[in-house]
Amino acid sequence: MERLLAVVFNDESQAYEGLRAINQLDAEGSITAYAAQVITKEPAGNVSAKQTEGNFPLQTTKGLLLGSLIGLLGGPVGVGLGAAVGTSAGAIGDLNIADLNTDFVQEVAGALTPGKFALVADVNEEWVTPVDTQMEALSGVVFRTGRKHFEADQRARDVADLKAEIADLKAEHAEAKADRKAKLQAKMDSLNAKLQRKLQEAKQRSEQIKNETDAKVQALQKKAASARGDAKTKIDARISQMRQEFDKSTAKLKALAA
Repeated sequence: MERLLAVVFNDESQAYEGLRAINQLDAEGSITAYAAQVITKEPAGNVSAKQTEGNFPLQTTKGLLLGSLIGLLGGPVGVGLGAAVGTSAGAIGDLNIADLNTDFVQEVAGALTPGKFALVADVNEEWVTPVDTQMEALSGVVFRTGRKHFEADQRARDVADLKAEIADLKAEHAEAKADRKAKLQAKMDSLNAKLQRKLQEAKQRSEQIKNETDAKVQALQKKAASARGDAKTKIDARISQMRQEFDKSTAKLKALAA
């Protein structure tokens, strides 16, 4: 299962030991790590990323999921839907669109108090024992959540709501008196501009999903090439599932412009 992990440590050295453990677990095939980052909560409350080593498929971009979590931990966590996402996550202003679980984010934010460090990672793991055993030995507190894959549905609802509001204004504009038409037209223009921004975001996100999925599939294929028996079967099944999720999400995002 694809999961987002956050492991909170009391000091920096433990966090880096945790990172090395993630790298080792990935190398031996116990998990597949797509991206990882050591972060810290500073006294002022903001979150900063530390230098991180590792040969991860999404090491450069971190991916939307990991970037969203880092941004949220440094922002107004706890406001639920509509929480602002930091610049590291891109122009995403909704926990649903970020594919993150509200309770998970709040739990991690509560544990990551000023002066503490955390290792956050986007991984695929078949069971929790390998990671938990390593992190518990380092006195790390592990939080995890599965990816929800409801981003496309949330975007579709947002676009549908805007289109319905524009349609209502058009109907009202057609019946309005001359002194009201200009104001109604201004409202429609504003909503149409917002709609176009939403559609552009969906287009950009569709491309990002493709790039992330390609990188993750390549990482899994590399592991499958050296795997045998049940291990190879499980990896092949995960590749197939990932491609199906990609096809479903991108189809929904592309349909928004229709």
